[in-house]
Amino acid sequence: MTIRAVIFDWAGTLIDQGSCAPTAAFQRCFATFGVDISLTEARGPMGLPKRAHIEALLANADIAARWRSQQGKPAVASDIDALYAAFLPINEAIAADYADLIDGASQTLAWLTAQGIKIGTTTGYTRSIMERVLPRVAAQGFEPASLVCSDDLIETRPSPLAMYQSFVNLAVYPPETVVKVDDTAPGLAEGRAAGCVCVAVTLSGNAAALDPQALAALNEDQREDLHQSLAPALLAAGADYALQSVAELPDLLAEL
Repeated sequence: MTIRAVIFDWAGTLIDQGSCAPTAAFQRCFATFGVDISLTEARGPMGLPKRAHIEALLANADIAARWRSQQGKPAVASDIDALYAAFLPINEAIAADYADLIDGASQTLAWLTAQGIKIGTTTGYTRSIMERVLPRVAAQGFEPASLVCSDDLIETRPSPLAMYQSFVNLAVYPPETVVKVDDTAPGLAEGRAAGCVCVAVTLSGNAAALDPQALAALNEDQREDLHQSLAPALLAAGADYALQSVAELPDLLAEL
């Protein structure tokens, strides 16, 4: 099998071990409107474009009830717009603080480059958020050949359009020669919809919800147990393979 390109997600896949930045931003955003949401609730729709994520949170019955109690009425489209407008500067302010490459990512990216495999990225982040992240990541030695953000196209995840744009940007085809790597169901869905090989990562992402310190505290057996518990849901969401993190990707691609 010839692999021409790998398209990575960002938070929880390449950077931000545990996908902590967007979670914190959603909590702070809702708090500005007097509504508390838990970490688990904030993580629920992760991987969607951020306005769609807010809409999904407000569709949660418990959060909707809290919103109605605090605001005096059910949430409507204008409330979603207001939350989204509040969310963007919050996430822009903190995203760069969580822009460290995940352990093993640098080595994997170097391996792909050495193999002549092109590297692209898609993200649920907006372009304004990524403008804060990119300089931090560039200082760590990585500049993607392609970046497609959630507000670059009329429609993104879980549709395949961001992947199609990636094919154009990288001049790669057919889809089966491209690998999509992601930690969330919506991100895997865009790869599956585009006809790509899809690889899930478990321990670095939103589902595991482990920051670098929490992950480091696990021994090898605990990591494997957690991986095995999280992998089935991501495989059911469209992944062909499930890895603990992108550090394991070279071994998988060498086999393929």
